[in-house]
Amino acid sequence: MLKLELGILLLVGFLLLASIPTALCATSSSTVYVAGSGTGTYKCDGKDDQVQINQALKLVASNSKYTTVYLKGPFTYVIDDTLLIGSNTILEGDSNAVIKLANNAGWTTTKPLIQQMSSSGNSNIIVRGFEVNGNRDGNSKVSLGKGYYNIMYFTNCNNIQVYNMYMHDGLGDGLRTNNCKNIQFYNNKIYKLGHDGLFAIRSQNVQAWKNTITCRTNSGLRIWNSNHVRLYSNVIDSFYDWSAGGPGIQIEKGGTGAGTMDDISIYDNIIHNTYGPGIWLFNYDTTSATKDLGKNVHISHNVFYSTGTNPSITWVGGIITSGFHDTLVENNVFDGAYHAAIANLYPESYSPSYSSKSGYTTIVRNNIIVNTLKRKKSPSGTGYGVINYLASKNHKLALQYNCLYKNAAGNYKVCTSTTDIYVNPLFADQTNHDYHLKSTSGRWNGKTWVKDTVISPCIDAGYPSSAYSSEPKPNGNRINIGRYGNTIYASKSKL
Repeated sequence: MLKLELGILLLVGFLLLASIPTALCATSSSTVYVAGSGTGTYKCDGKDDQVQINQALKLVASNSKYTTVYLKGPFTYVIDDTLLIGSNTILEGDSNAVIKLANNAGWTTTKPLIQQMSSSGNSNIIVRGFEVNGNRDGNSKVSLGKGYYNIMYFTNCNNIQVYNMYMHDGLGDGLRTNNCKNIQFYNNKIYKLGHDGLFAIRSQNVQAWKNTITCRTNSGLRIWNSNHVRLYSNVIDSFYDWSAGGPGIQIEKGGTGAGTMDDISIYDNIIHNTYGPGIWLFNYDTTSATKDLGKNVHISHNVFYSTGTNPSITWVGGIITSGFHDTLVENNVFDGAYHAAIANLYPESYSPSYSSKSGYTTIVRNNIIVNTLKRKKSPSGTGYGVINYLASKNHKLALQYNCLYKNAAGNYKVCTSTTDIYVNPLFADQTNHDYHLKSTSGRWNGKTWVKDTVISPCIDAGYPSSAYSSEPKPNGNRINIGRYGNTIYASKSKL
């Protein structure tokens, strides 16, 4: 009889546990769920959904038991106010969970869709995994690029990660940071936002990698008065339209709090069909203590093709630079850039005073520059491989062991080289943008090593002091010119 009573008690206990609502069970873990249908701690209805999402974010921020707010999909969460995220918080969701700005939101400028909870800043913020629709069409009365409706804007925050996001059709930036540290922005798809994909202002330790960005209005990646920056393995382009944007990558120094910019690397990117230049470096800092502290930018192993398509501006090309010292541009490929592959130039609307006694030297080494075209606006005098418009402003170009070929107007304007070569580099498949060099000993085709019937003159033709040890053997004990020099995918030397 006692055993029977115990069995009944156990059975009743199991039934009671099974009857606890799923929403309550969700709070037993570290994740708080938000849903538009099905189960969730907070339920949304597609209108003013920021109310429930902010309740979830507040719960996580105020209770160390929780770490994560999770947006369940498929559902479109329409917000008419900012989402506020606190320290030590993850905001994530299913890939078919969509945050969408309400129609005719009417917010003031700089008010973003997502920002930190505390005005003094927060730390350890992660945003990942879901979609944000900036709803440009539903807010078309607001001008692009004027600071309205940035997707995310964090100020005075540390340790920010934004990844695996799809952000599109907005009116402002994807991620804007101001006076932040330790920013990681990666594996995001950015399509036709209204300003920059990433805009880091007065920020330190910024990394952006493996993002796919189609620009509208301004840049894919933009760094302003920031330092310790790594931008790599991104694919950046623009669509062709009056609002298509400026440079693929913008490095900018000047204005309030310019400081030091001496540790910036840009590498392994593919930048193509941009409306403005592929990369724009521009220092207009006039403060005597800091104006010469823009230096040592390293641009290497990138591919640029068809950059600078804008028919309305003159400052187009592959790389346009002014005011930065000791910039090193090495082992890149420039194919079909409009105006020039590399030019010392500042836009016509600016006239900075460059008075450094030491001058501003840009070192151009081991690059391949082919098929440069005349720019669309004021084409006369353009179409050279490399141009120095700022020789009188103490800007110098040091050209070392590059290969130039079939540039529309010629190879140089107001500059020259004694070591460059002028031959067909023999790309594997230029039409399809395969810039590996042909080789009778072996060329990487993306899957395996193949042998050609000819060998490129750019193999073993680079700067004699450049490192080459990463190249497969036989490597001729000398670096190859071009994108794959001193990499494991460098074409092999003649046996």
